[in-house]
Amino acid sequence: MHIDLRQLRHYIALVEHRSFVAAATAVSLSQSAFSRSIQTLEHNVGCRLIDRGSRDLEPTHQGLLVLEHARRLVHGVHDLTTEISQFNGANAGVVRFGSGPAPAGGLVPRAVARFVGQYPAARTCFQVDNWQALQRKLVAEEIEFFVADTRQFDSDPDYQVQLLQPQRWHFCCRQGHPLTQRSQVLARDLFDYPLATTFRPPAIRKVLSDLSGRQDFLPTVECEHGYALLNVVLQSDTLGIACQGNLRPYQMEQGLVALTLADLTAEQDAAFYTHYGIVTRARYRLSPLALGLVGHLIACDGQDAG
Repeated sequence: MHIDLRQLRHYIALVEHRSFVAAATAVSLSQSAFSRSIQTLEHNVGCRLIDRGSRDLEPTHQGLLVLEHARRLVHGVHDLTTEISQFNGANAGVVRFGSGPAPAGGLVPRAVARFVGQYPAARTCFQVDNWQALQRKLVAEEIEFFVADTRQFDSDPDYQVQLLQPQRWHFCCRQGHPLTQRSQVLARDLFDYPLATTFRPPAIRKVLSDLSGRQDFLPTVECEHGYALLNVVLQSDTLGIACQGNLRPYQMEQGLVALTLADLTAEQDAAFYTHYGIVTRARYRLSPLALGLVGHLIACDGQDAG
């Protein structure tokens, strides 16, 4: 019996995503190539692993057995590679991780700068995206960890979360914007101007809808790079959303102004705080370089809090 480790990874992804399309995307394969990989694995083990007639693509009894061993083997290979690196005292190589737009605007660059100073021979590759995309990359083992909103992972036993210090989100505008001339700004006033946000802004979206009486809204400008959005705000009457750490440099340069909404209740104000953290896979050991980078992220986050 020949069993390919890559096919086992594909099978794990299929069980976790319960969708051939989503699992294929997670491992960066076309749907046809992914389906062939699963079919080849089933042929090699001599039985069906997935009940294709079930709505949720439930594993068969044999599939559950294969899943248990597949996870153990994949984890074992990962741990073997990590332990060899630790044994060799590796300070060179590549560390790959992901970041949400807000951490990528301030915390991550500061931590990477410190990391590069300690590990000048290492390569650092990080991708900026929303948490859904970063989760897929983590499952596909394209990255070792990511820094983003953790509310979807706090109670999930398949993930380990290390929370970072909360920061407050602020609506912001350029100096001289018409809203800066008002004695008070209400939530509904924001809708008189274009809004530039990431694709999936924080929970304040619902608060805005409640306060303004609108069912929902779509931003005028969308992307996943916070600094790009803030520069749009800086040069127009567009409004932006930024956490305090990312907004502070622009305030120091007298470029942007944080807006205070006069009609927020205490409960609604609580939605304006970040819930970011460092997300890793449970039972997966980080490489020495990844551990070093995580250490710098935590240290920089502590300095921000101070």
